[in-house]
Amino acid sequence: MTSTATTTAAPATSAAPAKAGLPWPRRNPWRHPWFLEGFTWLYLIWSLVPIALAVLFSFNNGKSQSVWQGFSWRWYFTDPVNSVAHNSVLQLAILQTVKLSAYTTLIAVPLGVTFALGIHRWRTRTSASFNFVMLLSFVIPELIFGVAMFFVFTSLFRPVGLGTLAETLALVTWNVSWPAIIVQARLATIGDSYSEAAADLGCTPFQTMRRVMLPLLFPAIFASAILIFSSVIDDFVIVDLLSNSAANTPMSVYIYSQQHGGNGGPALNALGTIMLLMSFIIAILGYVGYRAMTRGERGSTTDTLTTIAGA
Repeated sequence: MTSTATTTAAPATSAAPAKAGLPWPRRNPWRHPWFLEGFTWLYLIWSLVPIALAVLFSFNNGKSQSVWQGFSWRWYFTDPVNSVAHNSVLQLAILQTVKLSAYTTLIAVPLGVTFALGIHRWRTRTSASFNFVMLLSFVIPELIFGVAMFFVFTSLFRPVGLGTLAETLALVTWNVSWPAIIVQARLATIGDSYSEAAADLGCTPFQTMRRVMLPLLFPAIFASAILIFSSVIDDFVIVDLLSNSAANTPMSVYIYSQQHGGNGGPALNALGTIMLLMSFIIAILGYVGYRAMTRGERGSTTDTLTTIAGA
């Protein structure tokens, strides 16, 4: 009996070494992803350090862009000639950037919203073709589009010419796809139930649009406006091809032309910092505003329909 028990237990003892003798140990799939975390930090450092250095040297007391000579507000408002607060050319660049962003946003957003509403209700093969044409701005390189607009305003529509009007028209044409796509996505999300319910409650098409659809679409409209405004701030290719004087040269073109011509300095860093700060503030306002407008969204739509029914 002793030998039988020993023979029976033998396979169990021999199985343990076989399991322990794997070529490599099994790793925990939920372990800390050191490689991915390290790669992420490397990417962030590679992307943010040059920007941080450019911002830092905008506060340099000297004219060098490589040797730190002390902290100073000289290039923002202390220097009586070359600072942003006293240099009229730098001020014109900031003003032109804000003007182009505002003009483009005020024109492109209503056009894009109207286009999205039309495509949403006009569901035919023709509408699908126009929708595809709208998406061409995401496929065509901006350089090709800018060159085409240059020939349009210098050969085809000569009365327009180059300048602020040409820049605005080209930027509107280039950016009108953003509100159209964003609003179409919003329309696909909310569906037709709210407009149909408003019509059942006796609303005219105009009342349905004003009291139901526009409040529901406002978060998408706001997001598209923020996106267009911030993208026009740092646009370079189109405005570079269509500007013809210092009066209609935005910040991006001025910074490039001065740096490329060897006239760079901390004043350009200060101008770039202002442009970066403008984009950063717009992005924060857009994020906070969109979160505030979409919080408790279901309750707001129900209240809207209840108000219409009571009216």
